[in-house]
Amino acid sequence: MPDRPNVEYGDRAVALPNEILRSVVGSGVHGIAIAGTDDHDEMGVYIEPPAYVLGVERHREDFIWRTQPEGVRSGHGDTDLVLYSLHKYLRLAVKGNPTVMIPLFAPEESLVVVTELGRELRALRAAFLSQVAVQRFLGYMHSQHERMLGGGSGGRAPNRPELVERFGWDVKYGSHALRLAYQGHEIAAEGTLTLPLPEPQRERVLAVKRGEVARDEVSAEIADYEVRVRRVLETGASPLPEVADLDAISDWAISAQRRHWGW
Repeated sequence: MPDRPNVEYGDRAVALPNEILRSVVGSGVHGIAIAGTDDHDEMGVYIEPPAYVLGVERHREDFIWRTQPEGVRSGHGDTDLVLYSLHKYLRLAVKGNPTVMIPLFAPEESLVVVTELGRELRALRAAFLSQVAVQRFLGYMHSQHERMLGGGSGGRAPNRPELVERFGWDVKYGSHALRLAYQGHEIAAEGTLTLPLPEPQRERVLAVKRGEVARDEVSAEIADYEVRVRRVLETGASPLPEVADLDAISDWAISAQRRHWGW
């Protein structure tokens, strides 16, 4: 990380020395990166000081670092990093935020930082999976699907006009929507999340991202997978509980903070 980043929010003196887990969270971890086209995204978790958790004064709950200035879209060669305090990370993870879940399931080669507490958190990954998480994956899928079709974001056009000019539609939104559809179905039906995407799904998403599949075909497949996911949930075939295991997660969080602080 350069000494003078273009954009930085939060306190690096708090976040970086107290990291317990960080992984790559971009296309590479899903196995769908295309050389020369994707930026580099990382997400991690740090344990905040006792005063931040127990004191009265409120403090920022994340640390953000970007190579691009504010308002400029990241491109090939750029890096986006976000580190969440443990409290904020757990709040997002128990709701099934798809990006936040990635450090829990990322393969070892995608880990940037992992301490013993980080490994314990990853070992607890199944406790975060629930039917709530499935609904969150479907919600993100809907958002990407709408943008793929040229809607969303208040009706504005997709923010990658170069893809629309080349392919007639934003294939990157299409690839993300289809990936989320596949992953939502895997979580609902099998109670796990495989990273990177297994074959043949990985190659299918890559084909979409390369503009080799018609938009209507992609849209129909996304809709079909949503039907499959909802059928799994409605018939009771899912192994998932309705909500995350909050007791197990809270017990670990309390223990982890005490040990990190030396209490």
